[in-house]
Amino acid sequence: MYTSILDWGDEFMTEAREFLYPSKWLSKASAGDRVSCELRMRIICGEIGSGTILSENKLAADFAVSRSPIREALKTLASENIIRLERMGAVVIGLSEKEIEEIYDVRLLIESFVFERLVKIDTNELATELSKILEMMKVSIKYNDADEFSYQDVLFHETIVRAVKHSHILMIWNNLKPVMESLILMSMRVRLKEKVEDFTRIIKNHELYIEAIKTKDRDLMIKSLHQNFDDVQGRVDDLWISQQMLSKGVVQPND
Repeated sequence: MYTSILDWGDEFMTEAREFLYPSKWLSKASAGDRVSCELRMRIICGEIGSGTILSENKLAADFAVSRSPIREALKTLASENIIRLERMGAVVIGLSEKEIEEIYDVRLLIESFVFERLVKIDTNELATELSKILEMMKVSIKYNDADEFSYQDVLFHETIVRAVKHSHILMIWNNLKPVMESLILMSMRVRLKEKVEDFTRIIKNHELYIEAIKTKDRDLMIKSLHQNFDDVQGRVDDLWISQQMLSKGVVQPND
């Protein structure tokens, strides 16, 4: 039996297996959001496989909540197309490699559009804010905190998106964010353990972002975008390997 989801906090890891979604990110979340965040991570990492039937009653017992938050969570995951709702539960669909690539395609479209808007506005304050976030990313690497690095990484890009004050672009971003956040979190946890050298390149890519924003250099913007997204998409195979490792509870061997 899992610890009650209502009691999640810094001391929540009292059972044999950890929750996959960081408890510190859930301080203001509803019970339904907490369930959806944890289930999403379990599905994306492969711990709950495609075709698995999710029972409302079983989930309510596992998470020590009523069926109402479970229904809320399942509706959320169904809207993300990673489960299919059925009577009294759902069937897991999961994410294919193609779907992961498509998510990053949409991110590239969003951030390309945003960069073009940034050329037309004062970006000094934005560059300063991004530099502060980048420093937090560096600190999180120093302390081997993949969860904090992931949080700051998502915040970095979201800060850029928010800067242009485009409500519909932000809406698309927010729709992508839960799945995207889980993918980043899972990838960074594996990298920090097995491929820590990747973080030097990731930091340099983000420094390039900031320089492009400061100078409003379109060529540099394009370079920074493609360096970042080529790095991400070039590691889809690594992501799928890490899914299998997480689902089996073993450590990925060195390359």
